[in-house]
Amino acid sequence: MSLMFKLLATTLLLSSFVYANSTSKKVEDFLSNEFGDNPRIKSITVKVEEVKPLKDVKGWDAYIINIEAYLKDKPKNKIEQKMIWFSNGVAITKEFTNLNNGDNYVDEVKPSIKKVEYKKENLIYGNANAKHRVAIFSDPLCPFCKDFAPAALTYMKKYPNKFAVYYYHFPLLRIHPASAIITRAAVIAEKKGFKDVAIKMYDIKVNPREKDVSKILAAFNKVVGSSVTEKEIKDPKISAVIKHDTQFASNHFVNGTPTIYFDDKIDKTRKKFKTAK
Repeated sequence: MSLMFKLLATTLLLSSFVYANSTSKKVEDFLSNEFGDNPRIKSITVKVEEVKPLKDVKGWDAYIINIEAYLKDKPKNKIEQKMIWFSNGVAITKEFTNLNNGDNYVDEVKPSIKKVEYKKENLIYGNANAKHRVAIFSDPLCPFCKDFAPAALTYMKKYPNKFAVYYYHFPLLRIHPASAIITRAAVIAEKKGFKDVAIKMYDIKVNPREKDVSKILAAFNKVVGSSVTEKEIKDPKISAVIKHDTQFASNHFVNGTPTIYFDDKIDKTRKKFKTAK
């Protein structure tokens, strides 16, 4: 459970459905008032960033909310988090489940990536003004990523005016702790000018749960042809790059890999790039 939700849960005493107006302004005001009752919160700003209709539930919309808050005991530390709420104009709820299949509608709603959110630091192939934008969130030791990413990246690399490919490191550390070292090493190798790091690193042969840094770096350098050192991966600037990517993933509710966005919207098929004109 996120820090923000833990802080707010004690004061947000809602039943499954709470009556409220459905306009974005009313949703913002309603949540601001409820969250603001928490005695630990000094100030809070609630903003509706996007509204998405639920296709198979008539009259209901998903509201993608951005929350910024400051705590009284840490007034200089801003807490920022995105959340999803649902409303039909009469009620509002945090949990919304499909009775037919048990799916949570939160998993069906993903915010679009705004054009201004793409950064040149994440552009690994193609031109920024290419016809299509593709965002890839991936873990180099994820078996599904190994099956998808190298071939997809190799294909899109051939068409720089067709695809602008943005890559986001999203190591799944609970199951692949070794990815923490590989992703840091990848950032360093890319900064040094080594080519196709994002493709080559999927060929690394190492136990996903390996924690010996020297073994992981040796496996990485062998595949990439680099000489990244343990000292280099400890650089705070490298940590900031990984933090940016993982935070970006969190802001878009990415919780698994590989996750693909095509032209700013999530592509659950992971195949749209193949048929793009």
